[in-house]
Amino acid sequence: MNTSLPWKSAWITGAGRGIGRALAELLCQKGLTVYTSSRTIEELWHLHEKCKHYSGTIVPIPMDITDRQQIEDMVASWDAGSGVPDLVVLNAGNHDPFPAQVFSSERCSKLLQINLLGTLNCIDPILKRFLERDKGQLAVMASVAGYRGLPTAAAYGAGKAALINLCEALRLDLYGTGVKLQVINPGFVRTPLTDKNDFKMPALMEVDQAAERILQGLLSQRFEITFPKRFTFFLKLLRILPYSWYFGLISRTVKTDHPTVTSEKHG
Repeated sequence: MNTSLPWKSAWITGAGRGIGRALAELLCQKGLTVYTSSRTIEELWHLHEKCKHYSGTIVPIPMDITDRQQIEDMVASWDAGSGVPDLVVLNAGNHDPFPAQVFSSERCSKLLQINLLGTLNCIDPILKRFLERDKGQLAVMASVAGYRGLPTAAAYGAGKAALINLCEALRLDLYGTGVKLQVINPGFVRTPLTDKNDFKMPALMEVDQAAERILQGLLSQRFEITFPKRFTFFLKLLRILPYSWYFGLISRTVKTDHPTVTSEKHG
């Protein structure tokens, strides 16, 4: 039984690997029933087996967040049972870096379908239930890549910037309700997605550290959960630089070979 955290249950998307997996394991250790969804059921069952001896429970759910019907069916099953989880962390996403020289609307669309539209598919039914009962906590995984444009991240950064703006607007709309909304903007965390980057990643964190920081943030009243603070503060400062300074600084700082990378999906 969970006695130290304000939630009894949670749903984490993209929980098969990376940050989602680490956070699911941490919450299970703390005694929560954690519904874990991903496209790859094998990864979820591996997590389930790993966490069998913890005080909580991992419930694997194979799911493609780009399929709205799958999400609606799952939420309907909660309606008929124990109800929507107290905490929902929409973490599922993908990264497909490519430069302007190989720009592709098809690759952009595939990435936005997962990172942006897939997240919207999840927010829709969850927010409705939270507002109906005037209670619930929703956290959306964005990225510091959404602060300003970065090399090879036109599609990825655009989707994350949209999620940040979306959460800012929803936070204002939810003022005075019992629904708590937060946005998560991590710096560089060692995951299969950041392994695709071909440049030195400053202040690179391990995934278990990131999960701990996210849990601390979820327990706080902050709107934005961001880490490591020193690095993300520097990136926040970049947002106020004039374009001439910003473009010059970034072009000197980030050097890439512009590889063409095959996307690796999860969520």
